[in-house]
Amino acid sequence: MSDGAVREVDLCVVGLGPTGRALAHRALLAGLRVTVIDPRPDRLWPPTYSCWIDELPDWLPPGAIATRIAAPTVWTATEHRIQRPYCVLSKTGLREALPIDDATVHAARATRVDAHEVELADGTIVRAATVFDTRGLPSLGRRRAASAHGIFVAAETAAPMVADGEGLLLDWRPENGAGPDEPPSFLYAVPLGDGTVIFEETSLGLRGGMPQHELRRRTLNRLAAHGIRLTGDEPTEAAHYPLDQRPPKKGVAEAIPFGSRGGMMHPCTGYSVADSLALVDTAIEAVRTGRDPVAELWPWQARLVYWMRMRGLWGLGRLTTDQSIAMFESFFSAGPRGQRALLSAHDDYAALGGVLVNTVAHTWPFRWRYDLVGWTNRNRWVGYDFGSAAGLRGALISAHGRVAEDDDQAKGPGEGFQ
Repeated sequence: MSDGAVREVDLCVVGLGPTGRALAHRALLAGLRVTVIDPRPDRLWPPTYSCWIDELPDWLPPGAIATRIAAPTVWTATEHRIQRPYCVLSKTGLREALPIDDATVHAARATRVDAHEVELADGTIVRAATVFDTRGLPSLGRRRAASAHGIFVAAETAAPMVADGEGLLLDWRPENGAGPDEPPSFLYAVPLGDGTVIFEETSLGLRGGMPQHELRRRTLNRLAAHGIRLTGDEPTEAAHYPLDQRPPKKGVAEAIPFGSRGGMMHPCTGYSVADSLALVDTAIEAVRTGRDPVAELWPWQARLVYWMRMRGLWGLGRLTTDQSIAMFESFFSAGPRGQRALLSAHDDYAALGGVLVNTVAHTWPFRWRYDLVGWTNRNRWVGYDFGSAAGLRGALISAHGRVAEDDDQAKGPGEGFQ
C-alpha cells in the first residue's frame, strides 16, 4: 500500500456511469469538493437508456434526449396506446449535460471501497467524508434477471413495424416462435434518433435469465413475420443483469450504494437511470446537511414500494406466455396513476397496492391468479433447458439474410424494458 494519500474531499464517487457522473456533477454545483474514480472515465456508455420523460429531473437539458415518443404502443391481447411521453436518451447529450471538469479524476480501478476510504489498484488511498459506490450491479449468477438481445436496424428497413416517432414498449403478439411450454418473452422496439431502430427481445424474472441465442432467434422470427430482412451484419446489444438488487440498510458503516447497485433498479421493468437521476439531489442535499443519505433516499414508503414490486417480479418469473398477456392486459386497463405507481413512482405505495390487487383480481381465467401470487407453479421455469446456440449459427432467415453468430456475454445493463 502506498503511504501517500490524496487529501480528504467531501465526496468520492466510484463508477462513472450516468448515475455516478450525475452525482459528481450535482455535487460540484452544490459546492462540494469531489473526487471520481473509474478505469475509463472518458468512455461513452455502451447500453441504450430509455425512460418516461416526466421521470427526468427539471435540471436535465433537452439535449439529453435523443428521440421522443408521444404515445408508445403496448400489445397484449389488444393494442394499447399509453398517453405518456417516452424517450430514448442521447448518450453523448447526457454526458455533455453532466460536466465534471472541477472534480479530481482518477482513471483507475478501485480494489477496496469503504465508508470513507477507497483504495486504488496502485495502492493510492482516496479519503472522503462520504463515498458513493455507483459501479453498477454485481454478477448475475442464478438471480432473477432481465435478459435482452437487441439488433440495430436502419429506420427505413424497420418502418413496417416501427415508424418514425412511434415505439413498441411491450409487444406480446405471438410472433417470436416460442411455444406455449417455453418461458415467455416480449419485444421492445424504439427509434434511437440516429437513423436506426433497436429491436430487442426481452425476458423478465427468470432465474439466471434467458440466453442470447434464444433471444436472438425470437427477435429474428418477429422481424421475419413483418417481412423485415437483415443482412446479418447489423450491430447488436446484449444484456443480462439481476433485477433483485435490494436497497441498502440504514446506519451501516460502508460506502453508500447508489443507482442500480443501491436498489434503484426497478424489479419489474429493469429501469434505473431515470429514477437515479431524479434522486441525485436528495442524496447530495443529505450529504451537504449532514443527514444520512440512505435514510433520505429510502423512507419506509419507498421500501414498501420496493417490497411490493419484488412480489411482482416473482410473479413475472413463473408465468406462461398466455398468462403474461392476460396479466398485462389487466394492468394496462388501469388508470394513469396506477400505471405510474408500478412503472415509475418511487414511493406511491397506496396506488401501487391498489393496482397490484386489481391486476390480480382482473386476470382471467381465475385459476391463473394462483400462479401470479405463487400458490401454484412457483418454480415453473427453474432449470429450463434452452438448448445450444449451435443450431442457430449460420442459419438463414430468408433468401437475402443470414444470422450472425450470437454472443452470450453481457454488455448491459440497458434501460427500458431491456
